[in-house]
Amino acid sequence: MPSEPLPLPAVAAPEVIEIERALTRITYLSTRARQHDRLMAMAGVPLDRAAVALLRQVADSEPLRPGELAQRLGVEASHVTRTVQQLQKSGYVTRVPDPDDGRAQRIQLTDAGREAVERVRDAGARGMQLALAGWSPEELGRLAALFHRMVDDFLSYAVDDDTDQSAVGA
Repeated sequence: MPSEPLPLPAVAAPEVIEIERALTRITYLSTRARQHDRLMAMAGVPLDRAAVALLRQVADSEPLRPGELAQRLGVEASHVTRTVQQLQKSGYVTRVPDPDDGRAQRIQLTDAGREAVERVRDAGARGMQLALAGWSPEELGRLAALFHRMVDDFLSYAVDDDTDQSAVGA
């Protein structure tokens, strides 16, 4: 039985407002087209943002049905279908039978797909290392722990798309 979402507070705390602003800035910076192009050049992987997001999602899970991928990525199934076709032609993913339903298929990384994800992640981590070069190992450790805690809290708070979201606010 799903629990009811908590009502939004009347006013956000100043610290939370600053966290939201910082997250908005980092999201903007990390999703810029130039940043993506730079990351792909460093990784030596010629993929668009949608393809990288799909590869990362498949790498972080068991093989998934296209509909499951679309749901996890928050996009329409047709977008996933086109991206999977592109990645399949490039040799990064393959379709495998769904063990639970012989009529369905799941998307799985190939060796080339796993290597591409590793190269993208490595290039991203090396770029981040340069940006955070002035941080101490202790500061980096605290930041990593707090980020993981924040993500875990976001996930535990997340409202399932199937539940009524009217209490979440507009």
